Amino acid sequence: MAYKISDDCISCGACMGECPVGAISEGDGKYVINADTCVDCGACAGVCPVSAPVAE
Repeated sequence: MAYKISDDCISCGACMGECPVGAISEGDGKYVINADTCVDCGACAGVCPVSAPVAE
């Protein structure tokens, strides 16, 4: 089960640098997680200041 980034995202980019598999990229107004690449490690959720990455 992959993580996804909610609309709470403030586009700070903290999550992108933390992802060990490069599943996070800059989207239109918020960052997005590629579900096919995500390994469900939760590293992104641990660094997000607004708790935008959530497990689906």
